Amino acid sequence: MAREYTLKRRASSGGSGIDFEAELNEQQYAAVSSPPGAALVIAGAGSGKTRTLTYRVAYLLDHGVEPRNILLLTFTNKASREMLDRVRSLVPRDISDMWGGTFHSVGNRILRRHSEELGFTRSFSIMDRDDQKSLMATVVAECEIDTREKRFPKPDVLATMFSLMRNTGETLTEVLRWRYPYFEEWQEEIARVEKRYGAKKKQINSMDFDDLLLLTLELLQGNEELRRLYQKRFQFVLVDEYQDTNHVQSELVDLLIGEHQSLMVVGDDAQSIYSWRGADMENILGFPKRYPGATVYRIETNYRSVPEILTLSNAAIRANRKRFEKELQAARDGGAMRPALVPVEDPSSQAQFVAQRLLELRDEGMDLEEMAVLYRAHHQSLELQMELTSRGIPFQITSGLRFFEQAHIKDIGAFLRFVTNRRDEVSFKRMAMLLPGIGAKGAEKLWAGWMQSGWMEREEFPDDIGAVLMGLPAPKKAATHWEQLAHTVAELVVDGKFARPSDMIFSVLEGLYRDYLQAAFDNAENREQDIEQLMSYGERFDDVLDFLAQLSLMSAVDGDPTGNQSERDPEHVTLSSVHQAKGLEWKAVFVIWLTDGMFPNGRILDADDEDMLEEERRLFYVAITRAKDELYLTYPQINPKSYTGDVIQRPSRFLDDCPAELLEEWQVGSAW
Repeated sequence: MAREYTLKRRASSGGSGIDFEAELNEQQYAAVSSPPGAALVIAGAGSGKTRTLTYRVAYLLDHGVEPRNILLLTFTNKASREMLDRVRSLVPRDISDMWGGTFHSVGNRILRRHSEELGFTRSFSIMDRDDQKSLMATVVAECEIDTREKRFPKPDVLATMFSLMRNTGETLTEVLRWRYPYFEEWQEEIARVEKRYGAKKKQINSMDFDDLLLLTLELLQGNEELRRLYQKRFQFVLVDEYQDTNHVQSELVDLLIGEHQSLMVVGDDAQSIYSWRGADMENILGFPKRYPGATVYRIETNYRSVPEILTLSNAAIRANRKRFEKELQAARDGGAMRPALVPVEDPSSQAQFVAQRLLELRDEGMDLEEMAVLYRAHHQSLELQMELTSRGIPFQITSGLRFFEQAHIKDIGAFLRFVTNRRDEVSFKRMAMLLPGIGAKGAEKLWAGWMQSGWMEREEFPDDIGAVLMGLPAPKKAATHWEQLAHTVAELVVDGKFARPSDMIFSVLEGLYRDYLQAAFDNAENREQDIEQLMSYGERFDDVLDFLAQLSLMSAVDGDPTGNQSERDPEHVTLSSVHQAKGLEWKAVFVIWLTDGMFPNGRILDADDEDMLEEERRLFYVAITRAKDELYLTYPQINPKSYTGDVIQRPSRFLDDCPAELLEEWQVGSAW
């Protein structure tokens, strides 16, 4: 069928006038000018992936393909807008008939035309996450599930569970076993909620984001006439970031291209880092088998980084077994230094080194916004946030809220604040409303009971605050949980004196908050690591009042944690998780906490799963390829841990893959 789509150069009067061979490097041009058929473009970091896709669309238009016969699928609206804008600037013709957008937006477009066939009207609503959570809560209530004795997953967690099932093809049993083992005893009830949730969506004529893909797939699978209609229209399909596709998206692509197989996918297997949200790397690795006769193009010229950084990145990823062979080559001249390996004494020394080096780079003429600090998990930025704040170095966090502004950190703080200030109504109610069965009205009644007890006004501390709390009017359905809260609060006071801050945090986490985390958040493990980091930070304090004062001061640093850019310092360093940094670049990059257990993640090391470890190595590769001019790899040699004492850290095993001659080891002292 490919011969029906032979590309012919337009007449000079109607062509774009682009000299494609002159505008592109040899590898880019080979991909852009490829004949119709299946093509896989392995585009390395910084190699001009967007440019290649944009020029491919322009090339097709320049060679007689009508805009309406092209479909461009991306993962973000920003990427699709950028590519379509570039095409418009390259090709002097109307391309409004061309379909370009995210998988979800294209699914929405198809469903708006044919949703009646699936039992929806064309005016169906699309639920955002808040709408989805609200409907899920309604469904749980309708299912009359008794959650008095043990916590049932919150709507947000249920939504994530169901999304994983639908996007990965895993069963509920598999999702619970591998991702939520603490909810396995609720499997029957969760299955009931899932079934009713699906029926409820149809009843209220609403779809969630997953439906935009799954129902489009269902529609095309079940209606041959419609399927052929879209296959005839989309004679050339292009897919960006193919390594991030899940099994639903890959099946959708299969259906849309039909027999003509005029498909070009662009991606980089070495940057496949999203399996935790359903991405299937086998889609890109298995592309040549999935599409027999497909041509594989490699784009290996990197325009971002100096050769010293690229040589290191090539060595770092080479240890992975599952990958396409490629070797990034620098288009730039050599830099002034090799990547720096910087072992430091402890986390505090690491933060001091990074802060000091940031100031030195600024003094040398590099703007702060050209610098970034990357880490595996958000909690690893705690010491650095404190150090930058104390030195007055402005920073912006892309991996989440500032550490002390996060909901789970404030929840823990509420327990400590109430115990130390028994008039703190806000903290009392926040603490109470963490429990199932206690809402705003219940919390108000409990507070009224606390005021009536008289202990709010007294200077002395009750001999048994737990007993006082037990006597308050807790709702019957929350009685067991309230009793646990009372016992937990009682542990925060020892012999009439406040316990040490780290001990208090431990008691709250172990007493009841871990159960709350697991039920309330779909990233409970990451949040628990944050709390453990807070516990470690609390080891520095004997007095809980000093600790709480420091938390308040850290929460009040300059810059709006809600994301209001107008309030931020125009010059700032970026702090980011590596996942959030993908696709971005800076002149100087610091990768911190490069120790086993931190990067790679300890959970993955414990699992002893080679595929998961390879994804961690790809994450390391993404981190180091963000740097253009200077790269600093740091790790603390000792980590002071609560309860276990100082722990000697093993440097990340990923550093073992980096030959010593490619790195410049720096010796830094406590002066940093």
